[in-house]
Amino acid sequence: MGKILVTGGLGYIGSHTVVALHESGYQVLIVDDLSNSEREVLSGLRDIIGFSPNFIELDLRDKSAVAQLFSGHQFDGVIHFAASKAVGESVENPLLYYENNLNGLIYVLQNCVAHNVHNFIFSSSCTVYGEPDHLPIDESAPIKRALSPYGNTKQIAEEILHDVCQVSEISTVLLRYFNPIGAHDSALIGELPKGVPQNLVPFITQTAAGLRKELSVFGDDYPTPDGSCIRDYIHVMDLAEAHVVALDRLMDREQQEPVEVFNLGTGQGNSVLEVIQTFEQSTGVSLPYKIVGRRAGDVIAVYADTTKATEILGWSTKRDLASSLSSAWAWEKRIRGL
Repeated sequence: MGKILVTGGLGYIGSHTVVALHESGYQVLIVDDLSNSEREVLSGLRDIIGFSPNFIELDLRDKSAVAQLFSGHQFDGVIHFAASKAVGESVENPLLYYENNLNGLIYVLQNCVAHNVHNFIFSSSCTVYGEPDHLPIDESAPIKRALSPYGNTKQIAEEILHDVCQVSEISTVLLRYFNPIGAHDSALIGELPKGVPQNLVPFITQTAAGLRKELSVFGDDYPTPDGSCIRDYIHVMDLAEAHVVALDRLMDREQQEPVEVFNLGTGQGNSVLEVIQTFEQSTGVSLPYKIVGRRAGDVIAVYADTTKATEILGWSTKRDLASSLSSAWAWEKRIRGL
């Protein structure tokens, strides 16, 4: 099927995509600098796929190391996850984010050109849309000024890829994620944030496990049915499987233009309070929470129009919110020994 380089492959989405790639017959080489992941993820992957995946610890900001990587291996495609991703941290340390998220991408692309690697999938984000003018958001929605350096790195990265693909043989699929949640059914890999979670579901599961006193809901006075913010929560394995479908499209030379863009979400928005209620119903665990003030920079409501991914890729989500939350709780219980 081909050998695929997966950068950031021990991270949350990367590790689940490695599983989906192996299930589809691809060979994988994982590269990760372990700055936002753990080496123990390799053990979970080994237990799921039946052998230890190939892994190299490497910082993509090291230009010579990236060149050496491509000189020593032949790749049929690249799936590029590697990036720093905490919005708040990016505001506090923008230069770190611009260096890590852009230099790593540039060095990988330089070597793709030099070594004739033509298939490239980029991990983008719905943050490029900002506060939407209408819902649901489709791929033609305008790209608005980013609200954080993190969001800006995604916008700039997309621009870099458009420019490179115009003058090279590289074909790219940009996948704009909405809100990934959940864990593999085995509970052997899942979301493992370092420090205080930045995302809702890990905070929910850590609160349910007793690591956090209570969950804070940032605002109940938004113009939404229950006053809390609305997001599009997609199971991480649905997301992972979309990468394989996109890669198949590139490998089979089915893409219609040098850069194709697809939203990856469920097409349905759920409020924060709905997520809490669904978690309690699907797990039987009562969740302590309190309403606090709004959080700066939070968009009121964001959810995807996934028509393009369904019609062109033949992909759609298979897992609902309840099963996504149940899998996240199973993962949390396993790592906490509950």
